[in-house]
Parts: sequence; structure tokens; C-alpha cells
Amino acid sequence: MRNHGLVKPFVAGAIVPPYRIVKFGADDDTAIAAAAAADKSIGVTDMLGASAVGVTFDIVLTGIAEVEYGGPVTRGDDLTADAQGRAVAVAAAGNRVIGKAMATGVLGDIGSVLIDRGVAA
Repeated sequence: MRNHGLVKPFVAGAIVPPYRIVKFGADDDTAIAAAAAADKSIGVTDMLGASAVGVTFDIVLTGIAEVEYGGPVTRGDDLTADAQGRAVAVAAAGNRVIGKAMATGVLGDIGSVLIDRGVAA
């Protein structure tokens, strides 16, 4: 399930697979895959991702986006990024949150996230 709100193009600072959580890269116009729960995530790549450094790719910044799960997720869980930019359930207070899981799934599933950035309490 997806229902994109704001989608913005960014320049790839690295190769980014489809359906991954992303963060800013080296400047205001670049993005790379998030690699930790502490990363300041900004959105989720679409079904194309970024196939090479320097290409322009779309990032879903608001709405419901499809995202690859990096482990077991239950609908309603707050989600954050794992080391590959996949969505995992928040494990600790202080983790950055990209949003709420809209579907239950396991490692490798393409699920949905309602983008609502914040910090876990």
C-alpha cells in the first residue's frame, strides 16, 4: 500500500537500493541510505532507488511509502533504519523514527510506512 504525498528528487551520494530509508548526504541536494537508528532520516526511496552515484532519484518525504523490512515488524510499530537502510522496529529510546508500520512483515518483505519522523521516547 502506498499513498505518496511530497516526493522530491535528490542527487545520489552513493548507490541506494529501492525501498530504503535515506538521509542527507554531503550537502543539501544529495542523499544516501541511512545506516543506523541514530541517523536523521528524511524519507524513503521509491521502487527505482539510485543505481549510481550522481544520478537523480526520488525520495518520498510525506505520506505512505513502501519500504523493505530488515526484520520482523508488526503494524503500528515505530520504524527506524538498520545498517542497510531497511526498516526495523525501534529498539531503544532516543532512536530516530521514520514513521509507523502500516503492515506486518518479516525480513525482506516490502511493507508500508506512514512517514512521521521523530525520536523514540
